[in-house]
Amino acid sequence: MLNKRISLIALGILSATQAMANDQAESKGFVEDSSLKVLLRNAYINRDYKDGNPDKSEWGQAAIGTFSSGFTQGTVGVGVDAFGLYALNLERSEDRSGAQGIDFFKKGDSGQPADDLSKGGAAIKFRLSSTTLTYGDQMPALPVLNYDNSRLLPESYTGTLITSKEIKGLQLDAGRFTAESRKSAEGRDSGGLKSINVLGGSYQFTEQFKAALYASDVEDVLKKQYVNANYVFPIDKDQSLTLDFNGYRTKLDDSYVRENGITGDDNKIWSLAATFITGPHSFTLAHQRSTGDSNLGYAYGGYQKDQGRVGDGGNTIYLANSYWSDFNAEDERSWQVGYGLDFSTFGVPGLSYNFAYVRGDNITTSTSEGGTEREIFNQIKYVVQSGPAKDLSVKLRSSVLRVSQKSSEYNVSGNEVRVFVDYPINIF
Repeated sequence: MLNKRISLIALGILSATQAMANDQAESKGFVEDSSLKVLLRNAYINRDYKDGNPDKSEWGQAAIGTFSSGFTQGTVGVGVDAFGLYALNLERSEDRSGAQGIDFFKKGDSGQPADDLSKGGAAIKFRLSSTTLTYGDQMPALPVLNYDNSRLLPESYTGTLITSKEIKGLQLDAGRFTAESRKSAEGRDSGGLKSINVLGGSYQFTEQFKAALYASDVEDVLKKQYVNANYVFPIDKDQSLTLDFNGYRTKLDDSYVRENGITGDDNKIWSLAATFITGPHSFTLAHQRSTGDSNLGYAYGGYQKDQGRVGDGGNTIYLANSYWSDFNAEDERSWQVGYGLDFSTFGVPGLSYNFAYVRGDNITTSTSEGGTEREIFNQIKYVVQSGPAKDLSVKLRSSVLRVSQKSSEYNVSGNEVRVFVDYPINIF
């Protein structure tokens, strides 16, 4: 049914020629609007697990090249997108690699992580007015299908995506993808995805208010809906209050429940965050709540091959209380207090600091109820503002996560450190 809806909406999108927007009319040409960028990334993640669990860490150097052509001139523009990825394993430890939450280099049959990884992909794109159809290898960033770019290499998907911006403030998306490339392995279909259909859009009602509604159907796994409402209250020249509501509803397929020994098939999770900004300071209060009968809680991401997971992208969690822990267990309720500081006011542009304390309770597992967890998150980031290393960023992040014994089936205690150095280079 969702596949039929996508086909009908895609037909409507492609036939739209609203006078309010026509990006194709502004096309300068295939070569003139093209760009080639390379991101050099050095990444390290260390997890010091507690309660007798072995520590894990991975370290690697990556080069991520992306090419995006312009569109040929004319009524229908044609273009090409392509990417090439390479990663070198700098740690190569059989004992310390293999944590599902790190996943820089997938272990082979011998138990050893790969020494290096290389892969690439390309897509052809067509544009009519302000509607684009892209077919091939892509990195979609939608609330119900968001590729993971928070590790060493990014995930990618193979399929078709149509994005329409014919009406000012309105974006419509419809797509179908039939393969997922795992971030830690070579091959276009290393994730094992059967297929995922996505449909939805967002609309900027006013300068202050924006809302979004999306749905997805992962074949033989689950159906998911997402809703967002974001409102910004201007208070003064350098003061504002932002209210951000995000919610998901997932319904697992009966076959997936049976094959994976899952209890229940339904989950609803939502978060409401209020962020007050005054000058260089930001203060956040957030509440997040998970309900439903599925012992998976809110299910997302991972890989159907090897992991038996969902396969809809490692960043498909637009929720306030997602740090090391996602605070997404069955029946879990969590609260966050956060703070951010922009040092540019103090004469250090490019330097920022973020802190969050999140506490979750009421966690239900197959053996207990009333479990708790808490996390202290700290991050400091610096972006070089000028000179030969302009735009190079250094990010140091740490989390202290403590999980009660009642919640040990859902999560594990530990201390995490992440160090990322990203250097983007614009070739042209």
